[in-house]
Amino acid sequence: MTRSATVVLVLALLLAGCGSGRHGGPARRPPAGGAAAGAARPGDAVAREAPLPGMPPPLDPHDVYAADRAGRLSPVVRGFRPLVYVPNSDSASVDVIDPRTYRVVAHFRVGRLPQHVTPSFDLRTLWVDSDEGNSLTPVDPRTGRPRRGGAVPVADPYNLYFTPDGRDAVVVAERLGRLDFRDPRTMKLRGSLPVPCNGVDHMDFSATGRYAVVSCEFSGELLKVDVARRRLAGVLPLRAGSMPQDVKLAPDGRVFYVADMMANGVWLVSGGALGDPLRLAGAGFVPTGRGAHGLYASRDSRSLYVSNRGEGSVSVLSFASRRVVATWHLPGGGSPDMGGVSADGRVLWLSGRYNAQVYAIDTRTGRLLARIRVGAGPHGLCVYPQPGRYSLGHTGVFR
Repeated sequence: MTRSATVVLVLALLLAGCGSGRHGGPARRPPAGGAAAGAARPGDAVAREAPLPGMPPPLDPHDVYAADRAGRLSPVVRGFRPLVYVPNSDSASVDVIDPRTYRVVAHFRVGRLPQHVTPSFDLRTLWVDSDEGNSLTPVDPRTGRPRRGGAVPVADPYNLYFTPDGRDAVVVAERLGRLDFRDPRTMKLRGSLPVPCNGVDHMDFSATGRYAVVSCEFSGELLKVDVARRRLAGVLPLRAGSMPQDVKLAPDGRVFYVADMMANGVWLVSGGALGDPLRLAGAGFVPTGRGAHGLYASRDSRSLYVSNRGEGSVSVLSFASRRVVATWHLPGGGSPDMGGVSADGRVLWLSGRYNAQVYAIDTRTGRLLARIRVGAGPHGLCVYPQPGRYSLGHTGVFR
């Protein structure tokens, strides 16, 4: 459980960056502004905002994940062999698992500190994000092996996303304290947005694609970023001591869920339209478990799986009620971290960050199906292929 949070809303226009990184000093904050939580419903604001030009139109205006139904694979990926790609941060390598046999079938070296394996916007490439190696390694999902030509030099790629119009790749340069906008194929730098926080980390995009909500884990803040203009649109500090992690939009687009590994649960945040402030929504916070970290939507858009890394469990949160309806504990414990859901929706795959393992969990019963030994420090594993028309990045956020 967590004590009530006092929320201070901070609005900003275009800001110069603080230049702080993973272990940087205190971030400069923009001037405070007043806005009470409880104004117009965020859904009303979204309805009056046109989608980002060039973004594929939604299949269902009431469900951003309508294209992610079980088995609904894009023609682009139907010939790809189903595999699970595991970046081993502490051993600078990737293990590749056959999900049918639960066995490691391939292993290859990459740059130092690989953090995530990210599907490209067009679904044709997987990128291994090597933070300290300052490189992105392209992997051919047809073969499960790195492409010829080797890694692409990129500064500090802790995480990788793609704007909903497919125009830009967004490299989350955590150590450098900025978001780098790059060509999504060549990764050539187009522009940078310095951020006024420490530990810029994860993000997700609004239903209209006009803005992104970005977590800053070391300063306990959320950013609102104008996608088209590549500029800051607002800042929301969470309670003191917060450490926000993964960010996931609700199917109806009304709220974002933000995992907080120090508050041991998820924040509910509304952003409305691009010009509206970020604020806590509804109950504001839902306790899940110790070390809440990764967030994954079920194939039917009814549930959110929350990996609680600090207690070896997964919470199942109902999108409809915004409450936890089940908690699955890993027998013998573990450290469930990042991953994804199988194409048929029956298995949740998660890395065991501190146990050099990967967990396969039955989504119908919560039963642990397998523990698979991998390299040291497994982090943002990618299940591929998955349903969806295009990828927004991370370990597989599809729409």
